[in-house]
Amino acid sequence: MMWGYGFDWSSMTLMMLGSTLWVLVVVVLAWALIRWLNKRTATPQTQTRPVSGPTAIEILRQRYARGEIDVTTFEQMQERLEASSDSLQKSRPETTVR
Repeated sequence: MMWGYGFDWSSMTLMMLGSTLWVLVVVVLAWALIRWLNKRTATPQTQTRPVSGPTAIEILRQRYARGEIDVTTFEQMQERLEASSDSLQKSRPETTVR
């Protein structure tokens, strides 16, 4: 009802569609910017042990050296650690150089 200016429901629908389109464009751009910033600032996650910390077998040897565990416990735990490290190495996919 714009008194002769040709404003009806079809033009109102087109205006709402245009506004919705611009809102979607802004949301997608904000999402892309946030995703890009997260990738840029994130540190890569590696599955290697920390450089500064001792390995499990080193800790086991230290405990045995301090007398916290006896020979049988040491040998049992050492076998378990070796078995678990072997199974981990087998489960990792091998990379090939092409």
